[in-house]
Amino acid sequence: MITTRRQFVGGLTAAGAIGCGVSSPEPWNIVWIIADDLSPDLSCYGSTEVSTPNIDRLAAEGARFTNAYVTCPVCSPSRSALITGMYQTSIGAHAHRSHRNDGYALPEPVRLITDYFREAGYYTVNDHQSGLGGRNKTDFNFQYKKPFDGNNWRDRAAGQPFYAQVNIFEPHRGEATEPWGFAADIDSPTDPSAVAPPAYYPQGEIAKKDWAGYLDAVRMLDEKVGRVLDRLEEDDIADRTVVIFFGDHGRPMPRDKQFLYDGGIRVPLVIRWPGQLEPGSVRDELVSSIDLSATSLAIAGIDVPSHLEGRVLLGEHKTASREYVFAARDRCDETVDRIRAVRDKRYKYIRNYYPDRPYMQLNRYKETSYPIWRQMLRLEKEGRLSASENPFLARSRPEEELYDTETDPDELHNLAGSPEHQQILTRMASALDLWVQHTGDMGEQPEDPSIAAAWDERMAEVYTEAYSILEDRESPWK
Repeated sequence: MITTRRQFVGGLTAAGAIGCGVSSPEPWNIVWIIADDLSPDLSCYGSTEVSTPNIDRLAAEGARFTNAYVTCPVCSPSRSALITGMYQTSIGAHAHRSHRNDGYALPEPVRLITDYFREAGYYTVNDHQSGLGGRNKTDFNFQYKKPFDGNNWRDRAAGQPFYAQVNIFEPHRGEATEPWGFAADIDSPTDPSAVAPPAYYPQGEIAKKDWAGYLDAVRMLDEKVGRVLDRLEEDDIADRTVVIFFGDHGRPMPRDKQFLYDGGIRVPLVIRWPGQLEPGSVRDELVSSIDLSATSLAIAGIDVPSHLEGRVLLGEHKTASREYVFAARDRCDETVDRIRAVRDKRYKYIRNYYPDRPYMQLNRYKETSYPIWRQMLRLEKEGRLSASENPFLARSRPEEELYDTETDPDELHNLAGSPEHQQILTRMASALDLWVQHTGDMGEQPEDPSIAAAWDERMAEVYTEAYSILEDRESPWK
């Protein structure tokens, strides 16, 4: 059992009182810097299209993880899992932006990790008023009375340790009415002619311009990360603060966000733990985003509750490394779907529970905010792009997909029907079956159809203006 920080400090204080001369160690502060919609498209991960000096600095002072994955490729289920240390499918938080106004509470004994920090004497913060560029984002698929104590770590009591989230909007897209969907206001915008979007998108002016906008938003993110790191230095607490930087899910592009390919679930993860992690180290163990909750509690010396599904990654209480990571996608906005995936270091297995439906089902948010999405549909209509060239346009899906990410990092060649890969397929499918059973995947029970119907009505109303803009022949979205 992990001794709580309060018990640990109390024990040392008692020992000091009887003359042993041992002083209490200062508790670690924990800061999560969470980027919206970010894949490892950073210079410290090898990208040559964007410069991210502040995140690179963090990686040079800590550890960079190359196999980190979220449990869901859209924000609200992913963040619900992060803050509880539980798969969103285990706690009824798997449908995107569900349970906002129906009084839904987390099942026992699930709580937010901020409760455990608070009980151990920590001040808990969703930092959005201290000039760091954060915003007041929670995006939980449940209701909770008091997730945080405040909005600025400087408001804590003198000497009090803190757990803080700095939720940064970038590189999430802005409103659909903004040209190209990104609102980054930076000097020297990226030259679209100098970039190359992933191979599974059409190449050309529209895709390049959209990709350049994404990279500009990544640069804005990096600038805000620099503010957080500078603030820790200003407050003279950098050497007692563990910084954990990551994305809440993958990049905001058509086949990435909302889907279980690596573009949707693989994220950057950089951890700086002064004196405990080798500066500039690179680690390739499989990491699930829910592991960050258990790890943060353990670093703080807080008991990790036995019901948590996350594992401890670091420190003396490190648990066994993962053989697999798992991810799930359910309803997103008005789009009803159910997809599950399991990944080891090399292979990805995806199961489509609605194989009769296209990948590109109606989703008004993507239709109006993602120009490449609209471009793909237009090219198909004009006979210039087909499902044989890009399977994402297919009118139906295979029940199973299997990819060798070592030889096929873009996950374009489905090996599920390959005779020489059947043993791997069976192993991966069995691992997913066990996970579904063991975790009690609540996606097994379909959501009330009235919820999707309500979302369909809401999205039709919200995006009326965006569709009218798309009809303007001068619009860049055409």
